[in-house]
Amino acid sequence: MDGWQWIEKHLLTQELREHLAANPKRLGSLGFDPWGFDARINRRALALCKPLYDHYYQTEVRGNENVPAHGRLLVIANHSGFLPMDGLLLGIALATNPHGARLPRAMIERFFPTVPYLGNLLNALGAVLGDVRNCEDMLKQEEAVIVFPEGVRGTGKTWHRRYQLQRFGHGFMHLACTTATPILPVGIAGCEESFPMFGNLPGLARTLGLPYVPLGLPFLPSKVVISIGTPLQFQASPGDDEAAVARRVEQVKTHIAELIEQSRGRRHEGVS
Repeated sequence: MDGWQWIEKHLLTQELREHLAANPKRLGSLGFDPWGFDARINRRALALCKPLYDHYYQTEVRGNENVPAHGRLLVIANHSGFLPMDGLLLGIALATNPHGARLPRAMIERFFPTVPYLGNLLNALGAVLGDVRNCEDMLKQEEAVIVFPEGVRGTGKTWHRRYQLQRFGHGFMHLACTTATPILPVGIAGCEESFPMFGNLPGLARTLGLPYVPLGLPFLPSKVVISIGTPLQFQASPGDDEAAVARRVEQVKTHIAELIEQSRGRRHEGVS
C-alpha cells in the first residue's frame, strides 16, 4: 500500500466514499473530463483537507438543504482572505452535503494557470480558467459551477474593508439568463480572520505578474460559517440593456450580503 492509498483508506471514511460514489461525474475512459477533472486526485485532496475543514476551521454549513442535488447551478459567493481558502471550504461543503454530493467546478483567475504545475493541479481538482465559454459549456453539461464575482477585488482588500462586498462582474448573470441556470447565493464568514491582509506591495506584484503581494498573517485559526440561500432564477426580457442586468446583479449581491451577516452572527455566538 503506497502513501496515497493509506491516506485514502484512513482519512476518507467508507461513508464518505459511498456518498461521493452516489453522484459520480461523467468521465472519459482515461478517468478525466474535458476540463481535466480527475476523480482520484479529488478523493486524495478531500482526504487531506477534510480534517482541516472539520477541526481547524470547524466549518459549519447552514442551508445545505437548499443545494439542488442535480442539474446545472451557478454557486455565487463572496470572496475574502488573501488566499482563496473560501473556495476550498465551499467545495468541500458541497461535496459532503448530506442532502446529495455535488462535486463543483470553480472559475479561477487567469494568472493561476501561469504558475508552473499549479494550473494542472487546479484543473484536476475541478478549477477551470474563468472564461465565459468554459462556464457555459460546463453548465450545458449540468455542472455546479462556483463563481466569485468580486474576483481579486475580494481577496485583495485590506483588513479595514473586511466583509465589504466589492464590485461584482456581470458575466455570471448573463450566463444565468442565457442558459436558464439557477443562482445559489452563498455568504461565507471566517476567512477574513484567517487571512487578514494589512497592506500590499504593488511594485513587487507587478514584477512577479501577480494581482497583489499581501502583507498579512496566513492560516490563523478561525471558525468558518457558510450560509447557503435558496436558489434564485432570472430570465432575460426583450430589450434588456446592461442596466437591467446590473439591477439583477444587485439583487444577488443583496442576498449575499444578508447571508454574510447571518454567517458573521453565527460565528459571534461562539457555536462550535
